[in-house]
Amino acid sequence: MIRALYTAATGMMAQQLQIDTTSNNIANVNTIGYKKQRAEFADLMYQTTEYPGTATSLTTSSPTGIEIGLGVRPSAITKEFTQGNFKKTGNNLDMAITGNGFFQVELPDGTTAYTRNGAFKLDANGDIVNSDGYKLIPQIVVPADTTSISIGTDGTVSVLQAGQTQMSQIGQIQLANFINPAGLHSLGNNNYLNTSASGDAIVGTPGLNGIGEIREGFVELSNVQLVEEMTDLITGQRAYEANSKAITTSDQMLQTVNNLKR
Repeated sequence: MIRALYTAATGMMAQQLQIDTTSNNIANVNTIGYKKQRAEFADLMYQTTEYPGTATSLTTSSPTGIEIGLGVRPSAITKEFTQGNFKKTGNNLDMAITGNGFFQVELPDGTTAYTRNGAFKLDANGDIVNSDGYKLIPQIVVPADTTSISIGTDGTVSVLQAGQTQMSQIGQIQLANFINPAGLHSLGNNNYLNTSASGDAIVGTPGLNGIGEIREGFVELSNVQLVEEMTDLITGQRAYEANSKAITTSDQMLQTVNNLKR
């Protein structure tokens, strides 16, 4: 059987994954805090019929050998944590991180999740929560008589209460950082969990020890670049078509062989 049939089939499956990954990036082009993904591939094992350096005579040897590749496989889908553009919202509870770091939120089961989505709100109890109602960690409760909220670049949260002339600090936002952010596990809803690949969270004050600062009144947009994604989409489509053509060509060769007896 012609190897090209199986080799081209692996190519088609790989390009399908490429297009799936690109499509997900395009779908999330307007998702706050989304980080683009990049599909990576590696060649499969080789069928060696002659090793490089094999003797071809008493005094000569093969300089290259004969090694036939058997296709391609996905090796990784890497998250790229480059900075996205900022959008000014004017909402005091909207926060963007300049540099490294993640906000911490508490999931319903008590697990800590990490996110770059800084679109926070207040719930009925005055807790600062995200759009799913998950509380910001550490928990910060805004008094009911608050008339103004201010969040500093170092994460200090201050409020002005009714009848007061000076703002008072009610909490301190802490950010988490990771040695290998690409190793985080994606939960969806802009949330991540730490893994053995990412390492444990390094929690600290914004602006210190390599952790980014907070910008109040802004949100971080997706870091997806549509021009790049459309280029990748076209490249993936053409590569898929080329592999399909290789299968068609192999089939025609087999048909020619089958017709030799006639």
